[in-house]
Amino acid sequence: MSTKNIVLFGETGAGKSSVINLMAGEERAKTSPDMERCTMHWQEHPITFNECNYNVFDTVGLEEPQLSVKEYLKIIENAYNLITKLNQEGGIDLLLFCVRAGRFTAAIKNNYRLFYEWLCEEKAPIVLVLTGLERQKNSMEDWWTEYGGTFGKHGVVVGDHACITAVNGLDGKQQELYQLSRKLVRNLVIKHTRDRQEVAQKRDEGSFMKFIRKLRELLQGRPGKKDVVGVLTKRCGMPREAAIEFANQIRQESK
Repeated sequence: MSTKNIVLFGETGAGKSSVINLMAGEERAKTSPDMERCTMHWQEHPITFNECNYNVFDTVGLEEPQLSVKEYLKIIENAYNLITKLNQEGGIDLLLFCVRAGRFTAAIKNNYRLFYEWLCEEKAPIVLVLTGLERQKNSMEDWWTEYGGTFGKHGVVVGDHACITAVNGLDGKQQELYQLSRKLVRNLVIKHTRDRQEVAQKRDEGSFMKFIRKLRELLQGRPGKKDVVGVLTKRCGMPREAAIEFANQIRQESK
């Protein structure tokens, strides 16, 4: 039985670790945000359900303004290394984008662009898991009916979604919603995980690395520092300090 690779991404506090435990039916991932920020590295969690094996990679997401410049750049580096590793080993079978239901933020769009557009070149299937809906009146799906259009307006387009609660240990209706949420997430994964050949395929230079190469070419032309920083902040959604340091790093490598 083959094992599918799932990359789980989103901001710290969105409930990624709780979603892993929800899917697994038991505690597999530590749910402390401090653990995630401490390692700044992805965590691999083997999970089996419906007679299928999955490797779920819990990543550290981009968030503002909590991240320092060094943390921001380290997250991008680690994300690239993970995607490269998985592509060399057969590919990514699903991107699971975890977002806490609420106000749409710049960090949501930046995480989407980093993982789906740049690193995966829009080639991997992507679905959205909306958490924090244990107190939603009536159906949890009502939240998407009312607010789901916001994602498309901001250019965040996904193949499907699930509105859930990943909070365990509550009583009554909330516990029923938790059990329902497990079915919703598992069905989402089963439905959208792609079929792939068992042979790892070589991959062309990704759009993210093409973008870095373009920046190096730009820097060789010695543009003004403001021009480079402007590209990084507007195109990548980077904080200004991170953009300045990133530009300096690329400039040094280009010499």
